[in-house]
Amino acid sequence: MTKLRILLAVSITLFAQACNTGKTDELLKHKKWRVYDVKVPANDPYNLTQLTQARDLKDGYYSNVFYQFLDDKLFIATIDNKPDSGRYHILSNGKVISVTASDGDRKAENLVTVVRLDEDHFDMKVKSGDYHFVLCTKKE
Repeated sequence: MTKLRILLAVSITLFAQACNTGKTDELLKHKKWRVYDVKVPANDPYNLTQLTQARDLKDGYYSNVFYQFLDDKLFIATIDNKPDSGRYHILSNGKVISVTASDGDRKAENLVTVVRLDEDHFDMKVKSGDYHFVLCTKKE
């Protein structure tokens, strides 16, 4: 009886994780997510260089950027009106997204952590250089 309970608990856990992964994918897909802010993660220690870089990234590199997640795990990043495509995979129960090259090669893999995701907002923690930043995006 104990083995049956363990098997049932594991099955329920795996099902719940699959549901969360599916929910993340459903919320991300077929929307245009435009970056509107770049912040320092709330739990990072105070660092003036990191704060300055966040502001510079917001006003510079990320001033005209949006992301799209489409069918067949296709990911499109448009930076200053220049699109680039890749593949995405949702990991860790919907909490992490792996973005790779179009051929799926993980040598150029970027992992982003989902900080906030609902129908209209998608905030993700990314690494840029020596620091982490939170890219705040809104659905267009």
